Formats: sequence, structure tokens, C-alpha cells
Amino acid sequence: MAIEQFSKLQEHLSEQIVGQHALVENLLIALLADGHLIVEGPPGLAKTRAINSLADGVDADFHRIQFTPDLLPADLTGTDIYRPEDGTFVFQHGPLFQNLILADEINRAPAKVQSALLEAMAEGQVTVGKTTYKLPDLFLVMATQNPLEQEGTYPLPEAQLDRFLMHLEIDYPNAASELEILRLNRGEALNEKKTPLTNISQAEIFTARKETLEIYLAPVLEQYIVDLIMATRDGEKYDDNLGKWLAYGASPRATIALDRCSRARAWLNGRDFVSPEDIQAVFHNCLRHRLMLTYQAEAEGITTNQVLDRILTLVAVG
Repeated sequence: MAIEQFSKLQEHLSEQIVGQHALVENLLIALLADGHLIVEGPPGLAKTRAINSLADGVDADFHRIQFTPDLLPADLTGTDIYRPEDGTFVFQHGPLFQNLILADEINRAPAKVQSALLEAMAEGQVTVGKTTYKLPDLFLVMATQNPLEQEGTYPLPEAQLDRFLMHLEIDYPNAASELEILRLNRGEALNEKKTPLTNISQAEIFTARKETLEIYLAPVLEQYIVDLIMATRDGEKYDDNLGKWLAYGASPRATIALDRCSRARAWLNGRDFVSPEDIQAVFHNCLRHRLMLTYQAEAEGITTNQVLDRILTLVAVG
């Protein structure tokens, strides 16, 4: 069964990515929900290692793209190469034509490069000149941002961030995990690297995606998802502070993201139904990048996470 293979894959990733359970779980959720995620955290927290290990466990190609200010759209999409021997142009595919993409430090690339990536994410295709090329059916982008450095960066506009299924924030591991990382690194230096117990085919991934869509979501929980989204748009109906803190709420993409991600989480946990805990567990990651706070909220030191915490407190199930 697909769930058994994914459970083995999740166990393998947890052994390779020590102390970052949320990163492992949400990477698999994004894979099952057919979406892309942006991961924000200090350097050295195994972001590259995570998607590289995922590529080892599935039948998929992987490519890492280091985003820099001098990058051009053609460096991602590919370009037409002139062949002087017969006077023709041949399209040379770029790195976006791989299955799994790590867009490292995406905010270091200029707007044109970001737009080329976002077209690929949203449309599953790239356009070079007058020709459009379809990307692989299995296509997942994990973009990263370093919150410690903002100099020389090009922050993604809110409308572009909305195209990501999830925005995950990760932090340093605890002392016990740090010790385990130390021992794991020493073992790998001695060529003791563990290999995945399974190699999930793309057909099995597509089957798993279909199974997640068939997970039962009760009408009362469908309404709960909608109520959570409405609270981001009409916060004053729930709480005076929400009305002062929120400038713009979440789009319908957020509603769809909550539905898909909560189903994927339930499936990963071996259930055939979605629980309120599934929705609440993915709520922050699905909404964190889709809200715009007011100047008053920023002046008061209110963060997006605090606003989302408040919404979960105010909006009841059923």
C-alpha cells in the first residue's frame, strides 16, 4: 500500500533530518497536496538535505538552483541555442524541467527571475520566446529564505507569496537533537550513510494524491475551514483587535490549501477522515504568508503568528 511506503519514507527522512519533524512532515504534505512550499530559517538547518533526501526516496530528478542577483530567467527555463551547422535553433532545457527543485535563497534573485519561477509553479509550464513548454507532471519547488540577512535581497510581493501552498518557519534544534546530528555526521564521514528503504514511483505518488482527495471531510469541518478564512477578512466580527490588525485577509487559494493539506496530513497519519486537529496543525503554514497586517499591528509588535493564534482561539468548530 502507498501509505506503508510513505510511512517508511517519512521514517527515513526523520533519521536523516534530525530535529526538524515539521520540515519533514510538511515536505511530504506538499508532495501529496501537489503544491510548493517556502521554508524560512537560519542557514545550516538541513533545508537542502531535506529535499535531497526526499529525491533519494522517490523516483524523481532533483536540481538545486542558487539564486543570485545576476541570475537571468533563461538560467531557469532554458533557451534556444543556435546550431551553425544547419542554421536552426534548438531549445536547451533549463533546470526547471526536473521533478524536485530547490530554489535556494529565492529572495536574492531579481523580479524577472522570480516571475519565471512563479509561472512554472502556477501553470506547470515555461514560456521562451513564443513557445510554451510543459513541465513534468511531478513538479515540486521548495524555496528557501534566510531571515538573518536582508541586504541585497528582493522580497517577494504578497501576491507572489500567495502562489506557495505553505510557508514554513524552522528554528535551531534542541540539545538532544544537536548531539544526534553530531553523531550522524560522524557516521556519514565514515561512509555509514543510510539508504532509503523504499523508492516510491511517480505513479504511486499520483495514486497517493488521489487517495488524499478521497479522505472524508465532514460538512461541519468544511464550514470550519471557511469560517477560519472569513475571520482573516472580517476580523472585526470576531474581535476588535483582529479588525485593527488585519489589512488584507487570505484569498480562496488559502481555503483550497487548508483543505488539501489537512487531507494529506490525515492520510499520512493513517486515517480516512480529517479531524479538527489536522486543520489546526496546517493552519499557520497555509496562512502565514497570505495575510497583510496594518501599520498599527506592526507598531504594537504584533506578528502574523500571533494573529493566527488569535483566530484559532476565536473561531469554534461547528
